[in-house]
Amino acid sequence: MLPDSGRVEMTDTFRPHARALNGFGDSVAALVVWTSLDTAFIQVLDSLTGVTEPESVGTGRLLVRTGRLFSNPQTVVVLARLDSMAAASPTRDTLDVTPDTTVDSLSDALTIETIALGGAASGRRVIFALTTYPAGGPVATLLPRDTVTTDLTGRASVQVLVHPGSLPDSVVVTASMRRFDGSILPGSPVTFVLEFLP
Repeated sequence: MLPDSGRVEMTDTFRPHARALNGFGDSVAALVVWTSLDTAFIQVLDSLTGVTEPESVGTGRLLVRTGRLFSNPQTVVVLARLDSMAAASPTRDTLDVTPDTTVDSLSDALTIETIALGGAASGRRVIFALTTYPAGGPVATLLPRDTVTTDLTGRASVQVLVHPGSLPDSVVVTASMRRFDGSILPGSPVTFVLEFLP
């Protein structure tokens, strides 16, 4: 078994796990040995424990064996290490809402950018949350959704869609990110404030 679906960041040493099974599918005691098939990307530091270290961004494969019985290669994707996140668009803005309250209004893009070591941090999950002040009904939603992945440049954006009806004074949108190990990314959360002008 590999950590987080086989995804690791640069500098994150990890330890895979394996079990030897008999013909009935039951676990049996056996010595297992780990090997990297792609040492340019991942390097096994201890063949008996499987402790492995990323070497460069890319895809590597791990193989485990016991005696002459070999596993299928297990893919490990090494990603650039996330360093921090920050706003890449104004964090405070105003939205002129049409006097016709039967029409939706859309804000400019609220964008964050990530800084990564060893490459761009694409495909990372960013969670956006929206709060209206004063609190009320569902007067606004996030487009395209509240969870967005970063693009090839390491950026992610949402827009606020304001629905017809009574307007709040403002909407606060927060963007937050975590590393694969669950730790909060420095700079997270990023806060955007959107005020309304009728």
